[in-house]
Amino acid sequence: MAENQTEDDQITEDDWAAAMMEQAASESGSADAEAAQVAADLAAAAAEGESPYQAKPASHLFPDFGTPGARSGTMNDFDMILDIPVQITVELGRTKLSIRNLLQLAHGSVVELDGLAGEPMDVLVNGTLIAQGEVVVVNDKFGIRLTDIITPAERMRKIRS
Repeated sequence: MAENQTEDDQITEDDWAAAMMEQAASESGSADAEAAQVAADLAAAAAEGESPYQAKPASHLFPDFGTPGARSGTMNDFDMILDIPVQITVELGRTKLSIRNLLQLAHGSVVELDGLAGEPMDVLVNGTLIAQGEVVVVNDKFGIRLTDIITPAERMRKIRS
C-alpha cells in the first residue's frame, strides 16, 4: 500500500507540474498579446503625437486658479474666512505664584505683575502677539488704542529667538 501511495503522490506532483507549465505557457501567450497591444497603442499614439500612457492634467476636475474668472470665486472664499471668530486678549502683565500663595488670596488682595505702569499692553490674537497699545476709557468701558503693530517679519524673528 505504501508503494501505491508513492505512485499517487508522483502522479499528483506530475499533474501539478503539468498544470503549472500549462498556466505559464498561457500567461506567456497573454503577456505576449498584451505586449503586442501596448506596442500597437504606442505606434498609433506616436502617429497622432500623443501617448495613451502619458499622464494628463486633471484640469476638468479642478478649477484653474490663474484665470480671471476663478478670482470671483476666490473673493467668495476670502469672504468666508472673514466670519471666523478669533480670541483677542489684552495682557497687562504676568507673574508666577506658588500654590500656597494662590490659596491665600482673598477679596482685596493685590497681585503684583511684571508690567510697568504706562508701559504698552500686549494685544494677542489666539495667543499670538500682533500689536501693542495703551489702555483708554470710552463711555465707562475699557479699550485699547493700538500704538504698534507687529509685522509678520518681526513675529518670525521672535519665534526664532
